Amino acid sequence: MNKVLLIIQREYITRVRKKSFIIMIFVVPALILVMGGVIGLIASNSGTPDNEETIKVIDESGAFNGKFHNKKNITFQSTTQPATSLKANLKKQKDEFLLLIPANYKKKDAVQIYSQKKPGFALTGEIEKQMNDIATGSELLKHHIDTAVVHSIKSDISINPVEVTDTGDKKTSVGANMGVGIACAILIYISLFVYGAQVMRGVIEEKTSRIIEVIISSVKPFQLMLGKIIGVGLVGLTQFAAWIILSIISAKIAGSAFSSPQGSVVGFLAILKTIPFGYIMGVFLFYFLTGYLLYSALFAAVGSAVDSETETQQFMFPITLPLLFTYILSVSILFQTPDSSLAVWLSIIPLTAPVAMMVRIPFGGVTTWQLALSMSLMVLGFLFTTYIAARIYRVGILMYGKKASYKELSKWFFYKE
Repeated sequence: MNKVLLIIQREYITRVRKKSFIIMIFVVPALILVMGGVIGLIASNSGTPDNEETIKVIDESGAFNGKFHNKKNITFQSTTQPATSLKANLKKQKDEFLLLIPANYKKKDAVQIYSQKKPGFALTGEIEKQMNDIATGSELLKHHIDTAVVHSIKSDISINPVEVTDTGDKKTSVGANMGVGIACAILIYISLFVYGAQVMRGVIEEKTSRIIEVIISSVKPFQLMLGKIIGVGLVGLTQFAAWIILSIISAKIAGSAFSSPQGSVVGFLAILKTIPFGYIMGVFLFYFLTGYLLYSALFAAVGSAVDSETETQQFMFPITLPLLFTYILSVSILFQTPDSSLAVWLSIIPLTAPVAMMVRIPFGGVTTWQLALSMSLMVLGFLFTTYIAARIYRVGILMYGKKASYKELSKWFFYKE
């Protein structure tokens, strides 16, 4: 046990003392704040093109003449010039478009827009919105319905979610839950790759430098693998703890800087208060640790089986495929239906649970038995993968000059002590 502790101490201190580690502790929270501000700035100015764009409209139906409204950087111009000459001019005008509205504009794909460059979503979306509003208004007038009355009685209903708890009703935010869930899933996904790869690279470096032959004379291969995994894992926990503390401090500073009750930062912080961060952080740390132990053992086995990092690809893809698959589903589907059968099963299976569970947890739909079963399987999962990895590691760590295959790895697994 003392030997394992010495290896853990060596792995931890070596990495923590690096300048890159200290720099990243302070840089990451700052980057997150800057990124949040940039995203907010971009979002507030999105929806319109940067350059002044002119849309020349040929309306063969007569239903849209003079009814388009100019927007920021978007100008509509009705024209009766021939379409052929206007198309020829488009080759010289980069920010000019020709909108051709035929008499049968209601037919699918009948309306066409011509340009030298491909139009953006913001531009086509604005044109489609205005055309639909104009067409709807025309139909209402045709049926003798006053459009002014329709607009005056149009409702703008929004749903305010309230969570029923044992301590009473509690306001919540679907958007904040979604944001926290996806952020945790992405963080878990990236951290498992980053810290697992550190274990793998460390094993490859020691193997190729032949220093491993000296180390193995003093400790057992399993002790060495376990020490490296735990040491790097503690480095990850140290970084996360520092990032959490600095992020909280930064958020409070930002909140005091924008002390107005109507300020967007204050409103954002008020929304965050509806989220049970203590519970989410506890679950996050558990799935980071167990997920890291599960995957880093496999990464260590891969590192022991190869002589260089370029040879790892054939083994890495099958290992990382479950994580990649779950990550893609998490940021596209799972956050929309966190209680679906797919989400539940992915949050229970050990290879996919670290990412899928973190998407579900902020929404509060995870039952006690689901969480208990998932956590139990995670523990069993990392014990099982550690056992498999240790069987491969003990042989592979001393193998040189021979390219390993899956068949060779299976032989190593069944070798007797």
